[in-house]
Amino acid sequence: MFYHVGLGALVAAALVEASYENNLAYSSPSRRHPSLAVPLAHVSKRQTGDLFTPDELNFTHGVASGDPESDSVILWTRLAPTSENVASDLVPKGVVPIYDEREGARPSSKAACVEFKIATDSRFCKVVDQGRAYTTSDVDYTVKFEANHLKPFTTYYYQFNVCGSKKTSPQGRTKTLPAKQQKVDKNVNLAVYSCSNYPVGYFNAYGGPVRKDSVDYVLHLGDYIYEYKSTSSIGRVPQPDREIYSLYDYRTRIATYRTDPDLSASHARFPWIPVWDDHEVANNAWKNGTQNSSGDVFRKRKQAAVRAYFEWMPIRQVEMDDSLRIWRSFSVGTLFDLMMLDTRQYDRDLTVLSGNVAEVEKLVDLQNRTVMGFKQEAWFYDQLKRSSRRGAAWRVVGNQIVFSRMAVGTLFSSPYNYDQWDGYLANRDRVYQTLVDNSINNTIMLAGDSHASWVSDLAWLGKKDYDEKTGAGAFGVELAGTAVSSNSPAGANITPSAANNASQVLISQNPELQWQDLYYRGYFEMSIGYDAITAKYFGTPDRRVRSSDEILLAQFLIKNGENRLARNPTVGGGQAKSGALKNGVVSP
Repeated sequence: MFYHVGLGALVAAALVEASYENNLAYSSPSRRHPSLAVPLAHVSKRQTGDLFTPDELNFTHGVASGDPESDSVILWTRLAPTSENVASDLVPKGVVPIYDEREGARPSSKAACVEFKIATDSRFCKVVDQGRAYTTSDVDYTVKFEANHLKPFTTYYYQFNVCGSKKTSPQGRTKTLPAKQQKVDKNVNLAVYSCSNYPVGYFNAYGGPVRKDSVDYVLHLGDYIYEYKSTSSIGRVPQPDREIYSLYDYRTRIATYRTDPDLSASHARFPWIPVWDDHEVANNAWKNGTQNSSGDVFRKRKQAAVRAYFEWMPIRQVEMDDSLRIWRSFSVGTLFDLMMLDTRQYDRDLTVLSGNVAEVEKLVDLQNRTVMGFKQEAWFYDQLKRSSRRGAAWRVVGNQIVFSRMAVGTLFSSPYNYDQWDGYLANRDRVYQTLVDNSINNTIMLAGDSHASWVSDLAWLGKKDYDEKTGAGAFGVELAGTAVSSNSPAGANITPSAANNASQVLISQNPELQWQDLYYRGYFEMSIGYDAITAKYFGTPDRRVRSSDEILLAQFLIKNGENRLARNPTVGGGQAKSGALKNGVVSP
């Protein structure tokens, strides 16, 4: 006899037992490299069967969600007996500490049991999925669930609790993506961030969209943490108080950052789609090292950094062709496809390190030089073509470094920043050639890393004609954002007038560059519709104190099919409150 089992019964059955497998934090970041997973056989063997009591546990770092799909989302929390981080003696193969991890809290033989539930209402009257899992010191007591059975483009509420008790986490809110072939009935709004440096400033920028409740999703383009030892004039010293190398170190550094209340609030309110830049491992990373590490030290350091990032961030495993890929894509209905690239860590060729600028300058024109590795390049070009063929209105590309040519003249130490796409000219040409050969329209490049704001037409200078006054000849638009808190490239203490004068020089030297600002820390928001995209740049006036103040610095319009910034009659309506605007007025 056949019996129909409803969803409610299936969910109830799933809750009978907790498991380690349900906690995705134990998994390998790569499905194809199980050796990078925490070995569950050893975890189970070491556990005594004892569980921490509810009184012994706390939700130490809030909640988060991320990597939304149309029917599922990743949920995250940390349930631990201490807010301190743990030095695990069970780490993935090859992740070997450089510092002695015994200085951290010792691994425990006890486990914590945690449950989650997700519902369409904030009172959890309509629960659509729930689950139960263990977490231990082996994953720093982090917890990652995949919530399923969700509907497209729908808001949900979620919460965790200690199994069998009323001790609960803060409540979180999340949202699924529209289905791939769904016509989206309203604009999709994004907040875009990069470069949050804990000791130099508060993360006020993360709080802006929370207070306004103005976005659906958050994109983070990297430098979520900084790895080096630094002093702080405002009393924000990240732990451990040294440059970080080991798994314990990276866990502890991320945990310090997650104590910032605005960052915690953003994670709780919006689903995040993050990608790393260089400082998630170390400064100016490339495929064989960083500015101050190479060889086996670099390999072990990178594996430790990636392991900690995977534990602490609400991201999925990626179907990988190697162990450390993070590049991936998302389809947001028929409105846009989002491609998140890795232009710093995956497979890029030599970049600027200490004292090698002249050497790199000789390499920038090499045809076999790549900023992302040829496997990622092939994937990226295929994604652009597939997106265009399927009829998505826009192609939005999240990458770390400024894509447009950027002559910086005498303002900086060399005529170009060879750590950006200006150091990989053939790779950039291949991107433009893909757009040309396949008649791909409506491409929007996003960038972070530079700690400054840049808004440009995508102009293939020297290869295709371009009119900087009208934008004719452009292939799309670049929206590059400033830092959440990191210092301006023009200096930490630069005045507004000096910064604006420098911006004016940059505007005059770069025909495609339409607005530039060096002074403000902040973020930008995008409102994406079928007819147009609006981008708003916000500045936070003082990073030295926690504040809700922000300024709308400039606003831009990109119309469907025009492949350039809209002029009406000039870009941004001819007005901005900081920086320099081509053919416009800056009035603070």
